[in-house]
Amino acid sequence: MQLRRLYIFVFCLLAMTAASGYGQEDIDTVASLAGIEITTSVDRAEIYIGDLITYTVAITYDSTIELIPPPLGANLGAFDVKDYTADITSDLPDGRKKSESVFILSTFTTGDYLIPPVPIGFNLPDGSRKIMLSEVVPIKVKSLLADAADTTAVKPLKAPYEFQRDLTRYYLLGGAAFLLLVVIALLIWWRLRKRKLAGKPVDLRPAWEIAFEKLAVLNQQNLPSDGQHKEYYIELTEIAREYLGRIYSINVLDMTTEEFLGRFYEEKLPDGLFDDTGGFLKHADLVKFAKMIPESGCVETDFDFVHNMIELVRADYVRRMVPVNGSANVTETVGAGEKLP
Repeated sequence: MQLRRLYIFVFCLLAMTAASGYGQEDIDTVASLAGIEITTSVDRAEIYIGDLITYTVAITYDSTIELIPPPLGANLGAFDVKDYTADITSDLPDGRKKSESVFILSTFTTGDYLIPPVPIGFNLPDGSRKIMLSEVVPIKVKSLLADAADTTAVKPLKAPYEFQRDLTRYYLLGGAAFLLLVVIALLIWWRLRKRKLAGKPVDLRPAWEIAFEKLAVLNQQNLPSDGQHKEYYIELTEIAREYLGRIYSINVLDMTTEEFLGRFYEEKLPDGLFDDTGGFLKHADLVKFAKMIPESGCVETDFDFVHNMIELVRADYVRRMVPVNGSANVTETVGAGEKLP
């Protein structure tokens, strides 16, 4: 069947060539000519459907012969021409010439096929024109399912593949961004607080004068009489803490009671004053945070304690300063916030 198709194809090809390809003169088709050699080759003889084949037609001929290159539109049977490079001519060392035409072919049907011969024309030195046919090249086209055990069975679809995402990078970036935001927030808070403190006027009076004045103002407000025990103890503890902070140059405003006592445990307070101050602050915390109502007389007792504590620390401060400066009058000129020697 393949040979019959080949013969029909060659006959039609020669008829078409005689009618339009090579002029009006009689053209002979010959099997061979002196000084002319035609070879055909493919890069592989067995392929699968859709594979590409490189089909090369090489023509070697004497320099006295004129080559008529093979037609690029030649029918190559069941094969489609995907690309081509025609008439690549080169001179050989023996004086002959060589021309190559390269075709990239493909097909999408299976079976045994033949790349049909390509007609190639030559003008000879005697003025005659001859045609030679290239050799037929057999090609076997195999199915992609040929190696499968059962080519008719339809296999079920595989389950969708789930890609495992590594979120470690995102966690690290998120943590770094969070820490950066915290640092920025702390810097902004510190700058605002520093600006606020810088803009607050400094009272240059001795710390005990400031504390005694605040105690007098607090006593005139009569907050416990109105049931405002929490507000009263907040103000009373702030007077005591701020006074000790100024005398000993310690920033106590942001300290808890435990932090405050831990810090002043290292300082040399007058005898017994540390324990009494701790008891006062813990009792005040119960009123401020646990909503405890102080017993009758506790308000006056705590007020008197703070007043006496200010006086004891002032006297201790004066006693410590006299040996250094040689005069007791120095206590009247020492500013608030100077640390005890």
